[in-house]
Amino acid sequence: MRTPYGRHCPYYYVDTRRWHDGQAECRLLAAPDAARWTAELCRDCPVPEISRVNACPQMTLHAHIGRRPWRFWEKPRLLVSATCNRSGGKVEDPYVGCGQCHPPMEFEVES
Repeated sequence: MRTPYGRHCPYYYVDTRRWHDGQAECRLLAAPDAARWTAELCRDCPVPEISRVNACPQMTLHAHIGRRPWRFWEKPRLLVSATCNRSGGKVEDPYVGCGQCHPPMEFEVES
């Protein structure tokens, strides 16, 4: 569904039945952080970019609301991490993936 900031996110949901203004929610967040979520957090959320770049079905995203280390002046944001169900480990860069599910392409130039 499209977020208020114009990006498509698979975890953003608004109940928009006829004549009904539903409440927006992020279905990626777990129970303790779901109550603190606001649509303002969608502005800097990396999940739409990650899902657009890496569509691996084996990768599971996890998110929580917090601040990045040593940046006390920033507002709270969505911090995202990923795990791979196939390799069973943490994914270092969710934009690229674990490297085992989809090996990088190698090109051979024939002369």
